[in-house]
Amino acid sequence: MQLGRCQGEQKSMNVTVTGVAAIVVGLLCATDVYPCSIARPVSNVEMVREADAIVRATAENYAFAPKNPGSWSGFVPDSRIRFKVLEVVRGKLPADYLVLPGLLVAADDFNDHASPYTFVRPEGRHGNCFATSYRSGGQFLLMLKKNREGEFTVYWYALGPVNEQLHSADDPWLLWVRKEAEKPRNTSIKQPQ
Repeated sequence: MQLGRCQGEQKSMNVTVTGVAAIVVGLLCATDVYPCSIARPVSNVEMVREADAIVRATAENYAFAPKNPGSWSGFVPDSRIRFKVLEVVRGKLPADYLVLPGLLVAADDFNDHASPYTFVRPEGRHGNCFATSYRSGGQFLLMLKKNREGEFTVYWYALGPVNEQLHSADDPWLLWVRKEAEKPRNTSIKQPQ
């Protein structure tokens, strides 16, 4: 009996030593992982100028519901939200609605910075560079860019206020963007020195 107990303790010790060794090797070989970072500061003027279309829209319902809520590849949800276009600030759209990747939620997520915004709303500050949730029935100002497939996306200007929730049709962010969008797009931006 004594020999069997010793062999069991030896196996348990080997498993423990192997586990500790694996952790140490993992820590030594691990690369640094950083949350989203960008090479340049966010410029709301540049973002408005580079957007292919800018619209005010309401998040209505799912065109495609999430397959596995909480898990998706990369940083973009697998679900698609149908947005009713209320106003085209600039650009052209093929229809009076948009379908974009995102998740519908019950909570508001207004930007807590002063307008004009130079940073993404709170939900986009958790390491993924973009806010991906939308209040069901909420109004949003969407800065759209065409991707390689020719489809519109809001996931193109990291940490920028590309899909901000609006308080009303007179929201200060919307008023500022309307004025900025009227300016010619080919003018150069003077950078602070």
